[in-house]
Amino acid sequence: MRMKVLLLLAVVAMSLVVVSCSTGPTPPQPGTPAFYWNAAKETYHGGDFVKADENLSEIMQSDSEFTAKARVWHMVMAAGLTQAYGRMADAYEMGAKETHANPQLFRRQVSALRTAGSHTAMEFTQAAHDFAKDQSAEVLFAFEYPAGSMTESAALNRVSTGTPLPEMDAASLQKAMLQRGVVMALCKAAGSPDDSAKVLDKFKASEVKIPRATFVAGLARLLYEDSDIFGAKRLDQPQRFQVMLEEAAEMVKAAPETKETKDLSNQIQNALKKLKKGSGGV
Repeated sequence: MRMKVLLLLAVVAMSLVVVSCSTGPTPPQPGTPAFYWNAAKETYHGGDFVKADENLSEIMQSDSEFTAKARVWHMVMAAGLTQAYGRMADAYEMGAKETHANPQLFRRQVSALRTAGSHTAMEFTQAAHDFAKDQSAEVLFAFEYPAGSMTESAALNRVSTGTPLPEMDAASLQKAMLQRGVVMALCKAAGSPDDSAKVLDKFKASEVKIPRATFVAGLARLLYEDSDIFGAKRLDQPQRFQVMLEEAAEMVKAAPETKETKDLSNQIQNALKKLKKGSGGV
């Protein structure tokens, strides 16, 4: 009898363990903002910035507790990806002029990269437009410092001189350039465009907050720079070019007037004037 009691108690104890394990925190359901937020963090940490940005875009489709912080992260990502796509497209375009072996291979890359850049540029512009409604004094960077370096990959020079890259090398170049673009965009958004070490140091804090004035000035600069993908020498889409420049103009108005923001405002206005005269290009 004593043995039966002990066996029964063991079974009960094991049942309690199973129940306690099965009643742990339920993971976010697929398709929910929480699910996409976790997915963005995971893919971003793994260095897949394209997928991370896609997950952040999904969060933008509705209002939730994740929307505001996802929008800030999304703007940095989309701005950086746009710059990287543009820089790579320019290199491949130069390579197409230099190579005699297979220029069409380079031209296909130019088309694909500029198409991708067009998409992220418009997403960035829409997110910046929506952000303008948020008048918080500080901006939260609810993400870790990105992988990557501000140093440009040596392989890009091979491309610009017309040297075809093996598929694996081309993929590695693109990943490195996209990461570089996001690092550079983050540094501009954080108010230290030429000092990634300074920005990295800020991310040692448990919570990274940037004054809104600093962030807005950085966004204006990024909008102005990224708008050139729609210029006459690239995609030649004057309407989208104008939309980004006008968004940059509105953003710089919201920033405190300094020598830098005043110069930027003049650059934006000059670009708009040139665009209206039919000679668009930053």
